[in-house]
Amino acid sequence: MRAILGRRVARALVGAAVAPLLAVGLAVPSAAAPGDVPAPPPPDPAALARLDPDPRPLPGVSARVGCVRPTGGASTVIPGAPWSQQRLRFTDAWRFTRGAGQTVAVIDTGVSRHPRLAGRLVDGGDFVGTEDGLTDCDGHGTLVAGIIAAAPDPATGFVGVAPDARVLAIRQSSATVTTRAPDGSLREGGGNVDTLAAAVLRAVRLGATVINVSEAACVPVADAGLALGGLRAAVRAAVDADVVVVAAAGNAGSGACTQGPEGQGPGQVVAPAWFGDDVLSVGYTRRDGLAAPQSLRGPWVSLAAPGSEIVSLDPTGPGVVDRIVPIGTDRAIPIEGTSFAAPYVAGVVALVRARYPGLDARQVMARVTSSADRPGGASAVPGARDDAVGAGTVDPVAAVADVRPAEFTGSGPAPVSPAGAGRVDLSDARDAHSGSRTVALAGSAVAGVLLGGAGLIVLVARRARRSR
Repeated sequence: MRAILGRRVARALVGAAVAPLLAVGLAVPSAAAPGDVPAPPPPDPAALARLDPDPRPLPGVSARVGCVRPTGGASTVIPGAPWSQQRLRFTDAWRFTRGAGQTVAVIDTGVSRHPRLAGRLVDGGDFVGTEDGLTDCDGHGTLVAGIIAAAPDPATGFVGVAPDARVLAIRQSSATVTTRAPDGSLREGGGNVDTLAAAVLRAVRLGATVINVSEAACVPVADAGLALGGLRAAVRAAVDADVVVVAAAGNAGSGACTQGPEGQGPGQVVAPAWFGDDVLSVGYTRRDGLAAPQSLRGPWVSLAAPGSEIVSLDPTGPGVVDRIVPIGTDRAIPIEGTSFAAPYVAGVVALVRARYPGLDARQVMARVTSSADRPGGASAVPGARDDAVGAGTVDPVAAVADVRPAEFTGSGPAPVSPAGAGRVDLSDARDAHSGSRTVALAGSAVAGVLLGGAGLIVLVARRARRSR
């Protein structure tokens, strides 16, 4: 799977603390057939109480290599709209909302101070070293944030899904540092499931309405309950606090993540995606609309979004990029993976939350999945899903435009509608899914009105990082 950070970066990102967050490609021993994956255990209040949402440096952290380098200039001029943007047509959803009033937490490698995020980028802290959330030496977090909320620019057709939303940048992992393991040894890279769990709690504390986690932990089933206890509890706490958590489904071949003919690698679960109803787990599709072979399949996949041939904000300058030079390499590679599908969904969630402020987190999640373009097309059986794309491909227009009276039987506020909002013209032939979107709009006439103990190390893979 081509992605921003290749195998060398994944190797560098094996953390130094309990349960590192990124890892080398190790096979996971078979412990159960894919169909025998257990449900996640209930959240443990004791595990939640052990988490500290205040950022602090990882043990023994020190700089290891320099930051991500510019790609060389040629790829910073990308005038047209990316295929993913044309396919999703989220600009049509802007007739209803652009995500104003929403705060999307990007728990990642930090987010650079890019001019197209100016005035809407907030420092959420650093769980890696002594910098802040607005430091992105790896480049990954900036790409993610750009997909979510980059402002329009006349020099390029690229724009974020929710350009009026704020971005809360929390630095939680990095390949550019060395950290100290519990046994005293030094390891390349930093970030683990405990810091991820703590970062989730911090995002809630700082007022996030949406949390994007473009990281995945592939863990043996036998170890998952203990290894992921803190993260499980943190995610449930977020949902209980009315925050929607969006997570990448993971990439096969990245770290410990494997995939067989029947889906996810035998005997493993993928977190946070494993947490089922508490998470919108996102697989990725290619330009042909089909699920990418590397996108991890499993019963926990909620829906899908584009994740190949990605364009986003340049982490090293003011422009945009469609490839990046990974840490430790000298060659620019395309950007691809579930890391970059997840922020498309996070952006759509921000749009829905802005449009329907009366919906709680679970109602928003249900709306986003139920309005997806179902596997097999609009004529598929309602509720149809598969383990590659879940309920289907996210559909921004249907998600915001289809007013459902049953959602507003209580005293919550009605949807927020801008002046002149109404039926959107979806006749552009470039849109392979305009039919289902038109149907959704036609039915909306009122639319305008991760592990301590025993030295066990859990290998976690960042989803979007494998070079060709």
